[in-house]
Amino acid sequence: MIVTVTLNPSLDRTIEVDVLTRGAVIRARSARLDPGGKGVNVSRALLANGVASAAVVAVGGADGDQLRRLLETEGMRVHAVRAHGRTRSNVTIVEPGGVVTKLNEPGGPLSAGELDEAAAAVAAAAGSASWVVGCGSLPPGVPDGTYARMCRRFASGGVRVAVDTSGPALRAAVAASPDLVKPNREELAEAAGGPVDTVADAVEAAGQLRAWGARAVLVSLGAQGAVLVDDDGVLTGEAPVAHPRSTVGAGDALLAGFLAAGARGPRALAEGLAWGAAAVRLPASRMPGASDVRRDIVRIHPRPDLARPLPT
Repeated sequence: MIVTVTLNPSLDRTIEVDVLTRGAVIRARSARLDPGGKGVNVSRALLANGVASAAVVAVGGADGDQLRRLLETEGMRVHAVRAHGRTRSNVTIVEPGGVVTKLNEPGGPLSAGELDEAAAAVAAAAGSASWVVGCGSLPPGVPDGTYARMCRRFASGGVRVAVDTSGPALRAAVAASPDLVKPNREELAEAAGGPVDTVADAVEAAGQLRAWGARAVLVSLGAQGAVLVDDDGVLTGEAPVAHPRSTVGAGDALLAGFLAAGARGPRALAEGLAWGAAAVRLPASRMPGASDVRRDIVRIHPRPDLARPLPT
């Protein structure tokens, strides 16, 4: 069982257009509404591939009710914590070739009491869990050290903790020795305080996060693949997608596949890359199922080319 925690989930509306032109009236080719948020997506990807998962989410207002219903319709085991604030709605505009423009609302606040209720829900769900995964931005008013406290709480009980967040919340979590952190390139550069222009830069920055406390660092690099740095050394890999449709949720699918395959070594990295690539081939923020995953396109490099540039 893998338990995900999403304190700032969203309703994700994805609109596909031929061309996005500022100031124009544009007719959409298609539209889709999905439950969203990083942890929510991780649980959805796991569920779609037959891996047991439960999602702890904070929800508020009519949009929160709709998000919970959408998850339950997918068959998700949901632990919904009621919040006084309103669950946010995000809009993603996708152009041909997978070019994505996102408009993300900040989300409603969580009170101290609501945060305590969420922590209790996570503790209850984690009784039979192998991993607890804290994902996404924190709502307004929630302390930066929230994920760090989660790391410390579950480490003593033998439950491994992964964190996928950014900014001060990521830096605080790293200091609490999580088993895994999964920044993207921009989040890694911000956390380490320097540019990530090459594979060597990514490896060095990931090593810095490990020096600060993280046991393993999985860096998602979009079309450039991923880098894994842990006690076993450095691995890189990629899974090229010829015709991308949407990159929304691809990093979440990468993390889900990596965890599902044991969260260590080339097999886990390859599975994560295969799931992430499958998400890129799907519209909107759909999470890939078993029939969508292609493992034949994955390439793993035990001896990475550190000088390889990472295009912007």
